[in-house]
Amino acid sequence: MRPRFDSATRNTDIPIFMKDLTKYRNIGIFAHVDAGKTTTTERILKLTGKIHKIGEVHDGAATTDFMVQEQERGITIQSAATTCFWRDYRFNIIDTPGHVDFTIEVYRSLKVLDGGIGVFCASGGVEPQSETNWRYANDSEVARVIYVNKMDRVGADFYRVVNQVKTILGAKALVMVLPIGEETGFKGIVDLLERKSYIWDDSGLPEKFVTGPVPDDLVDKVEQYRADLIETSVEQDDDIMERFLDGQEPTIEEVKKCIRKGTINLAFFPTYCGSSFKNKGVQNVLDAVIDYLPCPTEVKPQPEVDLEGTATGEYAIVDATKPFRGLAFKIMDDKFGALTFTRIYSGTIKKGDTVLNTFTGKTERISRMVEMHADDRTEIDSAQAGDIIAIVGMKNVQTGHTLCDEKYPATLEPMVFPDPVISIAVAAKDKANAEKLATAIGKMVQEDPSFRVETDEETNELILKGMGELHLDIKIDILKRTHKVEVVVGAPQVAYRETITKRIEDEYTHKKQSGGSGQFAKISYIIEPLEPGDGFVFESKVVGGNVPKEYIPAVEKGFKTSIHKGPLAGYPCLDFKVTLIDGGFHAVDSSALAFEIAAKSAYRQTMLKAGPQILEPVMKIDVFTPDANVGDVIGDLNRRRGMIKSQESGPTGVRIKAEAPLSAMFGYIGDLRTMTSGRGQFSMEFSHYFACPRNVSDDVIAKAKAREEALRK
Repeated sequence: MRPRFDSATRNTDIPIFMKDLTKYRNIGIFAHVDAGKTTTTERILKLTGKIHKIGEVHDGAATTDFMVQEQERGITIQSAATTCFWRDYRFNIIDTPGHVDFTIEVYRSLKVLDGGIGVFCASGGVEPQSETNWRYANDSEVARVIYVNKMDRVGADFYRVVNQVKTILGAKALVMVLPIGEETGFKGIVDLLERKSYIWDDSGLPEKFVTGPVPDDLVDKVEQYRADLIETSVEQDDDIMERFLDGQEPTIEEVKKCIRKGTINLAFFPTYCGSSFKNKGVQNVLDAVIDYLPCPTEVKPQPEVDLEGTATGEYAIVDATKPFRGLAFKIMDDKFGALTFTRIYSGTIKKGDTVLNTFTGKTERISRMVEMHADDRTEIDSAQAGDIIAIVGMKNVQTGHTLCDEKYPATLEPMVFPDPVISIAVAAKDKANAEKLATAIGKMVQEDPSFRVETDEETNELILKGMGELHLDIKIDILKRTHKVEVVVGAPQVAYRETITKRIEDEYTHKKQSGGSGQFAKISYIIEPLEPGDGFVFESKVVGGNVPKEYIPAVEKGFKTSIHKGPLAGYPCLDFKVTLIDGGFHAVDSSALAFEIAAKSAYRQTMLKAGPQILEPVMKIDVFTPDANVGDVIGDLNRRRGMIKSQESGPTGVRIKAEAPLSAMFGYIGDLRTMTSGRGQFSMEFSHYFACPRNVSDDVIAKAKAREEALRK
């Protein structure tokens, strides 16, 4: 048992002056691609005095898009951290990507944040990646405010987006402001609580606004929405609600107190609107972050687990006087060395301290710590609970590892990352590049847990695996330009899987006699299919000692190590169960090795009899197209074996939801742009595995056999 930590054993090195955590807000900004997250971050940095000149995404000059690839493509690829101050409150902000291929950046950022700003496009509404990010935020129980951006855009409709939050996300948008005008006529907002208007002039400067009364044409609507706001919020406090029901209207401070409580409890989400690009409405969102999002001490403490991932029942409480606990949530390599982004949950950390990595069991010394502002850094000597910092030069730390006080070890709840669905083969152009390639790949894998690399034992090729075409395209670009490695790249490959469809009862006997002691193992077993997603299950029903207990784990190991190569085309095998029902052994010749070999041979023998089939990854597709191109887009999706799930008309086009196999979607963005004269957009994420049609399955198997044949020659 690890030692308990109480007041008698407190760290006497903690400085007397502690930071006021009630003045901290650790927040993330997340949304669908092109909803304006990075532009909003840029405005926040300007308003808070962190930067003096606004950089635009479309010019490749945004502060938090500092990678060359981000600047060229106008998208965010990796999350960026920065710190700024508003009304004497400290904001630790993480700007996250919107593209589905980089969802992992959103997931791991939300894991360490206390609150978030969900940005939605007033024209596009609740888009597909918004749904995924919202689901991640729900899973992480992160409180959020909603910001409906781009109110100046053609097709902007604040009320439609509010309704979509309810119907698509199943969430309650607590409307805090109403827009004054829409599209090109958008000029400001009305604060419902204060019954006050904020109207900006056309200078584009955020401070150039005037406050005044509610415009005449909005008076009735303001009173209607204000009544709903107060009725919803007072439900959070029984005393205030009782007085309200007796006819006594609560004060603005009482309503704010109720809104804060409901926001932290995820009962509703305060909702604002504006135009970040035109510098209208961002200040009100910053005020909402302070007023309604939690400080580090107001969120649920992080659960601690043992090395097997089982909860211990203890928590890392946000308190600088407790033992040190930090979660490494991002690794970034740059010219100054590896940066380990760390959220500190409890305790303090100083330069020169030694911390324990509970995953590796090894200690590391903290030589340098920095606060990040995009790719700039400020050296610091110490940090405490509630801080998000980067530690420079750590050797063996990976994303999800826990760093802690070596005297009081504990592991925080780890992160779980999705499996890649697409792969490509790469090879160095020559010997000089081969060594650089290995070093570069090692750094890239550390930085991105959704990026995997394997070596094909038969061809000796490096296989890069990722979440989509864009994901791997960016990785190749980073290899070539950042790491200066010249590589030859193969065509994208689909991560197929295999499974079985029949229940088979079978037996296998392994005998080998050569010279001295031989090998003998006999097993009788049942192999049967399971439901999708159940994985591999092993069970022993042997009675009477026909297979000695000490050999049963070897049987399980034999089957378990075989599932990585299916019987048809050599792809991993999913969703089946092996039940060991009987067997036999020899007092001298039987061993754990003999039973393991028997299980491996039994797998090869029986899987071919059990109706094996090839499974392919099926993707959720979300396509936006102008009205005039709907027929062409649907026809093209049908040709790609797509199944249309729904169509929804919007002010600027039609949104089509569909499912289609990944193998049919390579190069889709180019075809979509051609069909829609460059106006179409789409996103795609993994949904599930499903059986291939016979012709596709035959083609996959034929290619696998041809590959084996070529290797034999």
